[in-house]
Amino acid sequence: AMMGTAAVAIGAAAAVPGTLVNLAAGGGERRSVRFGHPSGALTVGAEARQTEGVWTVERAIMSRSARRLMEGRILVPAGSFDAGN
Repeated sequence: AMMGTAAVAIGAAAAVPGTLVNLAAGGGERRSVRFGHPSGALTVGAEARQTEGVWTVERAIMSRSARRLMEGRILVPAGSFDAGN
């Protein structure tokens, strides 16, 4: 699994052109990156702005998916949902 704080840091670094994370993700302007981890997939992103040579992250975005943990069936006796019960 991936910690949320670390994931948001990756998204912020990817949003700033020229950082190692940005270049590893393909470079250029990016709003988000998606990567897989043992528990599923994670999409993270950020909106960053450069003002007078200083980068500021104004918004961070995170979306997770998870692998299915359980699937099953239950057996319900006939008549369990009849109106009279």
